Amino acid sequence: MLFTEMQNKLEGRSGRGPRKSLFREYGEALVIALVLALIIRAFLVQAFSIPSGSMQPTLLIGDYLLVNKFSYGIRNPFSNKVLIPINQPQRGDVVVFIFPQDPSKDYIKRVVGLPGDQVQVINKKVYVNSQLVETPYAVYADQTMIPAGQSTRDNFGPVVVPRYSYFVMGDNRDQSYDSRFWGFVPDDALRGKAIIIYFSWEGHPGSTFFPSLLAGFKGLISKYSWNSQSFQVRWSRIGKLIK
Repeated sequence: MLFTEMQNKLEGRSGRGPRKSLFREYGEALVIALVLALIIRAFLVQAFSIPSGSMQPTLLIGDYLLVNKFSYGIRNPFSNKVLIPINQPQRGDVVVFIFPQDPSKDYIKRVVGLPGDQVQVINKKVYVNSQLVETPYAVYADQTMIPAGQSTRDNFGPVVVPRYSYFVMGDNRDQSYDSRFWGFVPDDALRGKAIIIYFSWEGHPGSTFFPSLLAGFKGLISKYSWNSQSFQVRWSRIGKLIK
């Protein structure tokens, strides 16, 4: 008894308080996890999904990818302005950016022109600084050639990319709404560089994730077979690096 009393007094003098409740411990752990997740999302890595086919075949509708927000500098999470510059985008980078004509939307395209570059499209062929740019990622699904003056899709420019701006195009050149139509991407609009596909699924054209997933489960319950026409995981695309 005497030993126990002395031990309790020593523990009291050492500044040890009452043990935290289990609820408080879990609550603190949850708050810390949320703060870390917000920091990671704001400054390091963010997840995005692909809603359109403008980057096919590099990126498909239903691809979910991670974007390295650290690639082009540490940015203010509220204004997106660069606080600490690190690197600049290079030709060929696949970037996510705030759509200049609608800040509520994020777009993903490939960088074609850097600040100071002269960009021109002649009969679907892209020229940068008067040099033909040939890339294995670009595809042309429509054989129709639209003359200059009727559309900027197949014949465009020449234009000079302004300072602190970039000229971007989709890999699916005939089905991409990009810098040929709405102009340049300012540096302050860049989110980051797309790096890897972490998930990918396929369903009926125009379908959305959760209804398609439920349709897959419905087939499993009613017919004891997963409805792969409504929801199918593209396993071969998971973990694929974006180039």
